[in-house]
Amino acid sequence: MTRKQKGFSLIELLIVVAIILIIAAIAIPNLLRAKMAANESSSVGSLRSINTANVSYASNYPSIGFSPTMAALGGVSPCTTAITTAACLIDDTLATAITAGTAKSGYFFTYAVTQSSGLDTGYTNLGTPANQGVTGQRNFFTDESGVIRYGLTGAATVASSPIQ
Repeated sequence: MTRKQKGFSLIELLIVVAIILIIAAIAIPNLLRAKMAANESSSVGSLRSINTANVSYASNYPSIGFSPTMAALGGVSPCTTAITTAACLIDDTLATAITAGTAKSGYFFTYAVTQSSGLDTGYTNLGTPANQGVTGQRNFFTDESGVIRYGLTGAATVASSPIQ
């Protein structure tokens, strides 16, 4: 009498598991690189938003100049009335990321203003990966010129290469 086999043998199951592990070993590093690239793109987009908001802020409040804080560019949702301390120009999540000490899309932001004759005449903004090499590779810098620059080996500065 011959017995009909039902199911899979142990060898067949081990081969399938080995194939799945090989595919995962190839796919996971690519997934991590894609996540880092997405975080970097989000950071650059956030810096662009801050630059645009600062130009609007300086136009709306010429007696102040650029925004004294990043939080002043935002406003608690729903932001209906713009004032100097809550201008409703950027999303409150981004505006408060600097004060809350929380990363937005894997990046921390540092904002500082330059004053002259009582006016905020300039600003600098840094985007730094929350975990270098995991959430992002590049550090970003921007100022009132609107040019976004990056550094690979440390904090980006006004002398760093601009993003193309």
